[in-house]
Amino acid sequence: MRVTGADKDEITLLLQSDRDGEALSEKLFPLIYGELRRMAAAQMAREKPGQTLQPTALVHEAYLRLVGDSEVRWQNRAHFFSAAARSMRQILVNRAVKKKAQKHGGDLQRLPFDEAFFSDEPPPDQLLALDEALHRLEAIDTRKGQVVMMRYFGGLSIEETATALGMSAATVKREWQFSRSWLYREMTREGNQGSSK
Repeated sequence: MRVTGADKDEITLLLQSDRDGEALSEKLFPLIYGELRRMAAAQMAREKPGQTLQPTALVHEAYLRLVGDSEVRWQNRAHFFSAAARSMRQILVNRAVKKKAQKHGGDLQRLPFDEAFFSDEPPPDQLLALDEALHRLEAIDTRKGQVVMMRYFGGLSIEETATALGMSAATVKREWQFSRSWLYREMTREGNQGSSK
């Protein structure tokens, strides 16, 4: 189920209202579930078959984190979906840390990656290195970090990212291309530094 224009307006109004958490959740969840499920499915499509975490579980865990924080004042739909992408990212990073610790005794080794990283499931080492590089990118340029969050962790298309962030599709495409190259360079540099120690 795709979010329609009318739903987008209703989502923004609900998020900006001062309803208590339970009332907000009852009205909001049916409107956003389809979009969150699609984001999670895009993210989980990178996972190898037989994974224990399913898109539905990822949606529910991310959603509970989002609505469980009563301190957050949602500005609009884009703010919410950006936070959803960030929450999914954190869940997957935490999962990669746990996998890495179980398989390798917690010895985090950085490895270089190639362009396939953006279409296939990265090994835990690479997902953790991506997360570190993305933190640095966000510190330098928040907008580029948001584009990566929406495209990679949120699974949104160029056009959907543009709509969510209030940018043109051409700008999103440029930011995405730059960010991919920048992250690739950072992670390759990290991998080379790690292998020279």
